[in-house]
Amino acid sequence: MRISSNQLYDAGVRGMERNQSQLLKLQEQISSGRRILTPADDPIGAARALTVTQTREVAAQYARNQGAAADRLGLVDSQLGAATDLLQSVRERVIQAGNTILSDSDRQAVASELEARFAELLGIANSKNAEGDYLFAGHQGATTPFVLSAATSSAAPTSVSYFGDDGERLMQVGPAQQMPSSVAGSDLFMNIREGNGSFLAAAGGDGGTLANKGAGVIDGGSVLDPQKWQRALNSDFWQGSSNQALEIRFSSVAGSSHYQLFDVSTSPPPAAALPARSVTELLPFTSGQAIPLLSSAPAADFGAQVVINGLPADGDRFSVTPSGNKSVFQTMQELIGLLNSPLGSSQARTEFTSQLAGHLNHLDQAQANVSRVQASVGARLQALDGLSSNSAAVDILHQQSLSALQDLDYAQALSDFTRQQLSLEAAQKSFVTISGLSLFSYL
Repeated sequence: MRISSNQLYDAGVRGMERNQSQLLKLQEQISSGRRILTPADDPIGAARALTVTQTREVAAQYARNQGAAADRLGLVDSQLGAATDLLQSVRERVIQAGNTILSDSDRQAVASELEARFAELLGIANSKNAEGDYLFAGHQGATTPFVLSAATSSAAPTSVSYFGDDGERLMQVGPAQQMPSSVAGSDLFMNIREGNGSFLAAAGGDGGTLANKGAGVIDGGSVLDPQKWQRALNSDFWQGSSNQALEIRFSSVAGSSHYQLFDVSTSPPPAAALPARSVTELLPFTSGQAIPLLSSAPAADFGAQVVINGLPADGDRFSVTPSGNKSVFQTMQELIGLLNSPLGSSQARTEFTSQLAGHLNHLDQAQANVSRVQASVGARLQALDGLSSNSAAVDILHQQSLSALQDLDYAQALSDFTRQQLSLEAAQKSFVTISGLSLFSYL
């Protein structure tokens, strides 16, 4: 076999270039700390690393969403705390104003303070987040949710209207989990159940519009068995299909006070008004004694009771109607109007005490509603804390997986670099020796 000088030179150069290429690759790996510099280095490992990287980036976006949702909910929680403190302060002032030894001017001073508190509560309801969106506007973040409308007449009070919606803005905080990052103002401030949450007890007939003459004051009432209340409310007990209500009517029998329970429900228009229907016999009345909402004919047990203190006059009435919704703003406005009203007679003072007790019940419902929403927000924040901790743990696992796939074993790489360097030096020295061989050296 004949080997020419060109073959010797070419083979030697190719060997040195190959060694230099491998040495350069090792040098790049050592300098970058990465085992895989191109997909050609490890196609399977590169594909797995790409999958892990993409999964990690998606998880990182979820983690950022979790942080953003926690920031928004933290601001909501702060505003809810401020609303709770404000309503508690209002309640304390209303209780003070209920002292009958106060003069009209004293109560008007409390009313002036409540007007300032009203404006403060309206400011809380219209608070914004860092992005400039209203916190309690639902999906309508750019719309002012609560607007104080002008009075249509001197006798008509102003009212607060809600221009947001009932939605909650959701953020994707996990592969299959969305977290509400806002609270609808309608649920928080507007749709608050009246009375004790189940029914509204008021002094006077026709839903409280007919004033009483005696000194009887009704409490907020209580539901002892919610299931009985709902069953009786939805039963065929009522003579009318709308305006379901009960009335407690007082009369004097042989010089003593008695009461009787009436069904005053009506049919929807244009049907004629129905006369009140007695559902119990005349029963003796004792001040401070619980009056059960119990019908004998037809038989119905509402599982509830009310307490009337004082002595109602002959013909006095007290109404019990299923709770509707009332905004906390309306409650405060009614309180302000009540405190601004002069009390010039014992009858006016009795009516004042009864109405004030009803408004206190409404304030308690508003506070309970804010507390309920705040508890929900707190649960969301707690869930986000758990998700954040889990995201951090998952990110560590992703980093470990990427490290196992991509990172360089420095001890092995340095050993390979030294070996490759020796191989290159050997190739260079051998090339010098072989390239010096010639027949002319022996002639």
